[in-house]
Amino acid sequence: MNDPMYNRLPHTGDFEFESGTEAFYLSPKPLPTGSAAFSGQRMHRAVSDVFLDFAHSASGLEFAVRASVGSVIFMMIFFFLVNVLLAGSSFYHGWPFWSNLIEYVKNPFLWGFTAVHILIAGVPLYKSIHQITSVPPVRFNRQRREVAYVRQKGDPPLIVPWEEVIACVTAGTTVNPYAVMHSYSLMIGLRDSISGEVVWLTLNVGHLSLAVSEWEALRVYMEEGPLALPEPLLVDEEFQEGTVAYFHMCRGVYREMHSWPVYAFGFLTIQFCSGWTLPCRFSEWIYTRPKAAFPDSIREWSKPLPAEQHAKPSAELVRQSAELRQAMSKGQSLFGYYKVKFSEPEAPLANEKIH
Repeated sequence: MNDPMYNRLPHTGDFEFESGTEAFYLSPKPLPTGSAAFSGQRMHRAVSDVFLDFAHSASGLEFAVRASVGSVIFMMIFFFLVNVLLAGSSFYHGWPFWSNLIEYVKNPFLWGFTAVHILIAGVPLYKSIHQITSVPPVRFNRQRREVAYVRQKGDPPLIVPWEEVIACVTAGTTVNPYAVMHSYSLMIGLRDSISGEVVWLTLNVGHLSLAVSEWEALRVYMEEGPLALPEPLLVDEEFQEGTVAYFHMCRGVYREMHSWPVYAFGFLTIQFCSGWTLPCRFSEWIYTRPKAAFPDSIREWSKPLPAEQHAKPSAELVRQSAELRQAMSKGQSLFGYYKVKFSEPEAPLANEKIH
């Protein structure tokens, strides 16, 4: 994401447009965004006065499993219907229907293509599961004002000063013959000061404002502590996104808001073909499996420090934060302060007043 037009690492307020994707940088330095701090995906696995662990939740894995299962089942149903049509055509010309259908279904090329499709869908899913279970979460230590990340087991941890963490929100569009799809994400970059390499962690969200709010939740924790984090909207984890209870809750809402034909073909058929509650149960099972432990050096690094040893924000961060808060108190938004305007349909967000 680093654009050579700056001839430097990005700063808060930088705006980029590349290959149809717009990116606005929120850090470094991690200045106030004016948005409400919010995390809608159970990203905060552990929170204390010393550190916060940030990792992908079960909802993201549930969607990945559902998409993989759905694509495979859709392909199998498509091939079956094609075989039925071919067998029907043969029957019309005097050939036996059922024997031809069986021969079509037994076609090795058909099953070979299906196996390749399963492999294509399964490999990324396996990598996601391996990433969740084998790599510790990103740990934000507010007393040291540092962030630690372990790429994989056996690798030395990457520790980055909090004020040097790169964060940006992105908005992009994908155009196909049927629709224009909008995508938004929060990207967190951890730069190795020795090699200069930046490790990017990407969180896909449904709206640009949600990406800003996810980052704001991390920022207020690091700057103000765990009491500044918002209470979850759903206190009962049973109803968190990606769970079986959440699935049935959505099913009930969909049924109430739509007619029976729309409910039958718009929800029941699609969800049945994508595994029904199986992706929810599988993702919850993976989410509750023992995760990779932090190395001894990070466990030592995570121990509480005496108050006099707590790291303090830099004078530059304090000055810039005060200037931005003053502008926001006069009704200016973060995007307006930096004279940034995202393309439609996100333009109204750039003019929104944040208090």
